[in-house]
Amino acid sequence: MPKPATHFTITKRVQWRSIFSIHSIAFTIFGVLFAVVGLQGFLLPNNFLDGGVTGISILITGFAHIHISILLVAINIPFIIMGFRKISRTFGVQTLIAVLLLAAGMYFIQIPVFTNDKLLIAIFGGFFIGMGIGFVIRGGGVIDGLDVIGQYTEKKSAFTASEIILVLNVLIILGAAYKFGIEAGMYSILVYFTAMKTTDYVVEGFQEYTSLNIISRHSDDVKSLIANEFRKGLVVYKGERGFLPESFDIKADCDIIVTVVTRLEIHRLSEAILQIDPKAFLFVSSIKEVKGGTVNIK
Repeated sequence: MPKPATHFTITKRVQWRSIFSIHSIAFTIFGVLFAVVGLQGFLLPNNFLDGGVTGISILITGFAHIHISILLVAINIPFIIMGFRKISRTFGVQTLIAVLLLAAGMYFIQIPVFTNDKLLIAIFGGFFIGMGIGFVIRGGGVIDGLDVIGQYTEKKSAFTASEIILVLNVLIILGAAYKFGIEAGMYSILVYFTAMKTTDYVVEGFQEYTSLNIISRHSDDVKSLIANEFRKGLVVYKGERGFLPESFDIKADCDIIVTVVTRLEIHRLSEAILQIDPKAFLFVSSIKEVKGGTVNIK
């Protein structure tokens, strides 16, 4: 499964109030239900994998007649213990609850197969799995142990969590290709990609924040526009502009204005800035997380 796009705070005590909050319970339950629909209604009947512990479980069911609910719990237990000890106890308990709910859902809930079209199976199977993963992450846990080992190993090696999980999932998908055929392996790649992108949208939101950087001769007017009309916070760095190839020795002091916007707002704000200064220099950079400040239009 895709990696979770979140960070966990290390705490010694279990935050039971957080675990059993309406927010956490609702996200976890909905996430598990989405995952059950994706697995039973799309992936399992066609031996398509999405990577992670779930993918390993599906792969093992192809070799041995063991119910997937048992495998989901058994394979996840070492990772849950690792998460409990190395990330946080609250996270470990929330992950245990999510995994147990997923196993119970796979055992007791029966979902009919929705379609026989392999492309639709791969896309919508990945979509529902990604929704499930993302909702559980929003609830504070994960439903796949490889996400835990990716987060922990990242601190112990030169590789990122994404790179570690990608390598592990490539090995799992190669196993699917060996057992179920090349076609199933290729469709599993599509499942994994769809699930990963869906998880990113659910966790980070459709209003993914970006940093808009502006250098303008009319910096005071631009600051006023951002703060008073768009109701955004901003930061100003002092810099130098110039240093062009034809006139490298010419330079001038300038303000570098930085504000945080959603990708849905970039166009409107950029157009407004260019109306003030058609020669303004704008560049955008992605950011993963925003806390505090004023980032929403009121």
